[in-house]
Amino acid sequence: MVTGEALIAYRALLRATRKSFAGDTEMLKASASEIRKKFDENRHVASGSDITRLLEEAREATQFISTMIVQAKLNERGGYEVKASQDHAGATLELPSEEMLRKTTV
Repeated sequence: MVTGEALIAYRALLRATRKSFAGDTEMLKASASEIRKKFDENRHVASGSDITRLLEEAREATQFISTMIVQAKLNERGGYEVKASQDHAGATLELPSEEMLRKTTV
């Protein structure tokens, strides 16, 4: 059971990094290596509470990578562009309504 949960968490982390670092071979390799290292370091953890904590940390890391990391790309004008999706920070990407703007200026 725990092995299956750990494998699910491991794969979810790898998927999150592949999405967040798409096209950046160096970051993909480094993140995959770091994920593997962390899971290997904890391979022999036997305490149920420690396993639960580690699995929760893996889920939180997946969520963080998926929603908080956005890569900037150099554009042809020499500046950097960020193309965030709806996954990134959720509702904070929506344009504020007139009502929301009025509330913040009052």
